[in-house]
Amino acid sequence: MGVLDLVITIYTLIPVVLILIMIIAFSMLWPLAIGAAYSPSSKRVVRKMLEMAEVHPEDMVYDLGSGDGRIVIEAAINYQARSVGVEADPLRVAWSRLKVMRMGLSSQVKIIWGNLFHQNLSHATVVTLFLWGRTNENLKEKLQEELTPGTRVVSYVWKFKGWEPVKIDKKEQIYLYIIGESDCFPIPF
Repeated sequence: MGVLDLVITIYTLIPVVLILIMIIAFSMLWPLAIGAAYSPSSKRVVRKMLEMAEVHPEDMVYDLGSGDGRIVIEAAINYQARSVGVEADPLRVAWSRLKVMRMGLSSQVKIIWGNLFHQNLSHATVVTLFLWGRTNENLKEKLQEELTPGTRVVSYVWKFKGWEPVKIDKKEQIYLYIIGESDCFPIPF
């Protein structure tokens, strides 16, 4: 290979490398812009969240900011629940979908690429999330409008200000809320 061939090869690879850098940057920055960074929960925390919500086979579990899909996969495998993960990062969506297909869970688990604020949550009976506190606050009205009374909302680390959890795991920082109970307070006149 001559010097000219080497120069042509390098110039050909530059756009490919730049596109890959842009995809990775978008994949990392977009989730930050809408309210969370990828920080996977441990298996212990995932199990505890689903236990606290008392997930059962009739449930529809939504995980907002589903990352690599570990919560929705766990809900399907160990609780036989149907589940939906909503994730903004396209690379994590692809990875999650691949895991779901490889595990033979496509009939039980759906992974949606999108902004969690633009998804219809009305079918959920359980919602899990590990978002930032400010994101939880921005999400409160949507949860109250779209979820039916009795829907369980489990938050890891961040509380919903003004809502009273019905269960708390202080050690793991997991908070269980129930729509129609935790969020109901007398309306001031």
